[in-house]
Amino acid sequence: MTAPRSIDGKRIRLRDVEVADAEFILALRLDPELNQHISKTDGDLAKQIAWIERYKAQSTDHYFIIEEKDGTAWGTVRIYDIRGDSFCWGSWIVRKDAPTFAAMESALLVYEFGFGVLGFAASHFDVRKGNERVVQFHQRFGAVITGEDAENLYFQLTREAYAPARKKYAKFLE
Repeated sequence: MTAPRSIDGKRIRLRDVEVADAEFILALRLDPELNQHISKTDGDLAKQIAWIERYKAQSTDHYFIIEEKDGTAWGTVRIYDIRGDSFCWGSWIVRKDAPTFAAMESALLVYEFGFGVLGFAASHFDVRKGNERVVQFHQRFGAVITGEDAENLYFQLTREAYAPARKKYAKFLE
């Protein structure tokens, strides 16, 4: 799977990450208000650049910058861990000062891409326990909890379960 150059929504675009985005990504990942529920990073810019270079050399994952169509970067999101007919998505970080539509539209674009463009039947993902806002967000989309461990809740959302949410939130895509 080769990542498209960008996936355009109503106001948001998901564009493929570039090495030049390393500093922005690191700033998001090191922000104490945004990194409470994600894996830790050590803040080494060279390591972030190397990670992006490795990502760009392989072809199974999709790592996007969430940006407004004017080029203002609001966050990141990834599609990875492909398992048969299911994709995982995560690394979803949206700046605190992002417009309210940025999170909703970026999530919808992930599903539009995963279900519509790539043709997957389901999405699987995990959310850290204690990240109640994100848990509720996914449940409003129709995702169901399929398991848990000490740190995470594991979810699945099928293409069929997504259909009512797509209709409900269509104003973010039109």
